[in-house]
Amino acid sequence: MSTLWAFPGQGAQQPGMLHVLAGDDSTRECLDEASAALGQNVLELDSNTALSSTRAVQLCLLITGVAYARLLIARGHRPDYVSGLSIGAYAAAVVSGAMSFADALRLVSLRGHLMQQAYPQGYGMTAIIGLDLATTERLLAQVNCAEQPVYLANINADTQQVIAGSDSAMQQVAALAKNAAAGCAKRLAMSVPSHCPLLAVPALELVEASAKVCVKAPAIRYLSSSSARLLTRPEQLRDDLANNMCRIVDWRNTLQTAYERGVRLHLELPPGTVLTGLARRVFGAGQALAFQGVRLDTLDAMLRQEASRDF
Repeated sequence: MSTLWAFPGQGAQQPGMLHVLAGDDSTRECLDEASAALGQNVLELDSNTALSSTRAVQLCLLITGVAYARLLIARGHRPDYVSGLSIGAYAAAVVSGAMSFADALRLVSLRGHLMQQAYPQGYGMTAIIGLDLATTERLLAQVNCAEQPVYLANINADTQQVIAGSDSAMQQVAALAKNAAAGCAKRLAMSVPSHCPLLAVPALELVEASAKVCVKAPAIRYLSSSSARLLTRPEQLRDDLANNMCRIVDWRNTLQTAYERGVRLHLELPPGTVLTGLARRVFGAGQALAFQGVRLDTLDAMLRQEASRDF
């Protein structure tokens, strides 16, 4: 049975997630490697205060995802596919063998800095739950303008989208959404308008930096969360990673593509469990698991049991 390891995006961060890694010999090596690559003690990124920085959040998510994936690989587990939502794509690329951990760290450090510098205040992201995509797009069209930009950013499920833009524009869309019977319109803990044209200019600088980094064909199949397609060529991955900050995340169709390709076991790497809930809507005849909250020996047994099943 084919398996997908999914790496979460910004919003899944939890204070102390790196300090948990520091308590285990096998994951502490990942922290040491990250500190050497960045020239700083990465545990300093892991406080409530530090995590107000987009750069710190993105680096913590990358380090956490790679550390736990390496832990599972060392215990004999291996995915057939990897994918990551937004910043999670960098952890997926490292685990696939397409990019070195050190290069990913340096690019993500720049990525977070560029995103935060571009929109230090007055912008962000809002989740819209309970409306179909066509309705959300219609509401965005009513509000979006040069003075108050707002765009579709994430398609997480059939009735769950995320929008990005100026605070005032998002407030207007949220009000319209509630009038259209949305179950929820919630401002997210995001200080930048990710996955929309507002980040097209910062993405160009990341493209230039990415051109100097070695990217190889992935040894583990890599699913893009932007195009919901399997990417196999280095130039495809380079483009996907550098530009995902300004492209819509289509997680719904990424999961659907995985399922259509025979994936029946979805494992969400830490931190968080949100992706597992989304996967359960798609993996009806399979299994969706989250690493977080499960004992490692229990997870070992579950993964071996599920991998041996023939759906």
